[in-house]
Amino acid sequence: MSKLLYIQASPRGERSKSNTVANAFVEAYKQVHPQDSIEKLNLFSTNLPAFDGFAVQAKYTIMHGKSHSDEELAAWKAVEKVIEQFKSADKYVLSVPMWNFSIPYRLKQYIDILVQPGYTFSFDAEKGYQGLVKDKPLLVVYARGSEYKKGTEGESFDLQSKYVEMILGFIGFTDIKTIVVEPTLQGGPDIAQQKVDAAIGKAEQLALSF
Repeated sequence: MSKLLYIQASPRGERSKSNTVANAFVEAYKQVHPQDSIEKLNLFSTNLPAFDGFAVQAKYTIMHGKSHSDEELAAWKAVEKVIEQFKSADKYVLSVPMWNFSIPYRLKQYIDILVQPGYTFSFDAEKGYQGLVKDKPLLVVYARGSEYKKGTEGESFDLQSKYVEMILGFIGFTDIKTIVVEPTLQGGPDIAQQKVDAAIGKAEQLALSF
């Protein structure tokens, strides 16, 4: 039995196009893998620990081989709890809307908590950086109001997928599948619905072999 972690990075619930497509994938996945467990993590309703103050100091305390203060230890245990939840999964689904050409701030906060030396990546003087979250498939569903297709002028504005896939690759993911829903605004509601329907079809097909 495998565990699928479904991470939602949109606060818009059922109105979210990225959530809608990711939900369709998860429902199709359940039909194919009824024995697997599915855990949903909505980053906007989850109480993520702030990564500042004592948490930042705790990180450098570890890096310098020193002992934590009580305040640092408490802050770091909250960080470790988030990392442990993430790493406990065998497969992942991430729904990501584009905000200001990039990602929602809560997803950035989550990433800043997860990406820690010794937990999700390591560094060696000879080998350099190496990701520690390996051999796990991940699906990212992107939604954006306009179009940012590769080879077009709009591609340079896509700091959403470029960052997400770079940082996921940095911590070890190599099997990253993507579904893009665009445009969700620029072409009007009819075009948006057509794009969502097409993306749902792709998601349901992908779930068969995920």
